[in-house]
Amino acid sequence: MQSANLILTLKALHIAFMVTWFAGLFYLPRLFIYHATTSDQISLDRFVVMERRLFIIMTIGAALTAIFGIWLLSIRQDLLAAGWFQIKLALLLLMAIYHLRCLSWIKRLRSGNMPADTKWLRWFNEIPTLFLFLIIFLAVLKPQMFG
Repeated sequence: MQSANLILTLKALHIAFMVTWFAGLFYLPRLFIYHATTSDQISLDRFVVMERRLFIIMTIGAALTAIFGIWLLSIRQDLLAAGWFQIKLALLLLMAIYHLRCLSWIKRLRSGNMPADTKWLRWFNEIPTLFLFLIIFLAVLKPQMFG
């Protein structure tokens, strides 16, 4: 495959798996809210299964996003010098931390340790939206103000 075609193919795969990852990041915290506000055992058990399965799917999406992103970066190492790209990498690191925080919520809720109030979870649910907008704007606009 020619270099330009390879890069476009890798970008397409990177974006497709990023969508999978974000779908999980958008929906999993919503499941946490539902889980935390339910009380019947059948629903509690169902949320445990749904959360575990969704976490697996979104982790696969995250891993494949990273693999194709690293592959692209191996071809376009010059991106590492761009300020906008460095900010994007920092955001990706924060997203990975968020991803792991979701795992801690899965474990907490599975053990029956429910929050007294879901207000924090409702805010937590909105964080991926910020990541998505910032990363997309950086990747598309490549603002020169960041070097």
